Amino acid sequence: MSDLKRTPLFDVYKEYGGKTIDFGGWELPVQFSSIKDEHEAVRTKAGLFDVSHMGEFEVKGTDSLAFLQKMMTNDVSKLKDGGAVYTAMCYDNGGTVDDLLIYKIEENHYLLVVNASNIDKDYNWIEDHLEGDVQLLNLSEETSQLALQGPLAETVLQKLAGEVNLSDIGFFKFQTEVELNGKKALVSRTGYTGEDGFEIYCKPEDAVQLWKDILEAGKEDGVLPCGLGARDTLRFEANLALYGQELSPEISPLEAGIGFAVKLNKEADFIGKEVLKNQKENGLPRKIVGIEMIDRGIPRHGYPVYKNDELIGEITTGTQSPTLKRNIGLALLKQEFTSLDTEVEVEIRGKRLKAFVVPTPFYKKEKK
Repeated sequence: MSDLKRTPLFDVYKEYGGKTIDFGGWELPVQFSSIKDEHEAVRTKAGLFDVSHMGEFEVKGTDSLAFLQKMMTNDVSKLKDGGAVYTAMCYDNGGTVDDLLIYKIEENHYLLVVNASNIDKDYNWIEDHLEGDVQLLNLSEETSQLALQGPLAETVLQKLAGEVNLSDIGFFKFQTEVELNGKKALVSRTGYTGEDGFEIYCKPEDAVQLWKDILEAGKEDGVLPCGLGARDTLRFEANLALYGQELSPEISPLEAGIGFAVKLNKEADFIGKEVLKNQKENGLPRKIVGIEMIDRGIPRHGYPVYKNDELIGEITTGTQSPTLKRNIGLALLKQEFTSLDTEVEVEIRGKRLKAFVVPTPFYKKEKK
């Protein structure tokens, strides 16, 4: 018997050729066909991911907005009903507790979507800081999540959505109670691939049928089931941070390059604000940049980066880009070595190989 946690879709992975791995205590598919094919499908058509391992918390109560303003780096007061925002949650020292999405269902009612490996940690952190009229509920066990991503995502999902016109759901907007072939779901225009797409929150007992219905609806369009491998290469090319790599208790949101989600000028004080303000005013000691290899070699997470024998940082994520066919990486480097075109060396299997600093994101989808 496996001690690993499983999503409601576990039993159907095999039907689609899924190969599973241990991902932060979950037994999840790394690929179904091949990472390359799945990556390509999302960039050119669409791909379907099981992301039911993610965590969902409900926050309600008359003091919920003030509370979230204290806990989050972004300005939650700007959210309107049916809107979503990406934010970080910080420790007092400016390090990152997690990065997450907040959905505003209605006044005094929010849904927080957190990283799977951080569910317990995040819940405890939030619970420890509760004050006023705020109720916190962990809905992770009773929520499944599918992500349909790619330029054809709307076309495919619309086949199941009946009367609801999905083009009415703008980027970072959502609708509740959307019927997809008779199954009710919260459908948001969000995702983690750098492409257009939807995230679908449903009851666990509806997840398998929705998975099958979506793949059936997208069969002629070349929609593929996708695993964690493609999810990682897609988000990496689009320069979307991954907790545990670009973000951690030791790495601040500003160092990680998600400063757009840190509103230092919002009226409310938030945990970690003073440290982040100092980082911004006095200059970041280090930051994440893109690098591209000059010598042959693939940079991987944790590989050290040097300049003239000085250790200046390390790779947070790296691979051979399926879209660009180049060996690229993200690296957390000392600030003075982060200018574009700076030549550095990445130590790969005991050898120091040349690379240089390049702009990010590595990939941007074409605007319609």
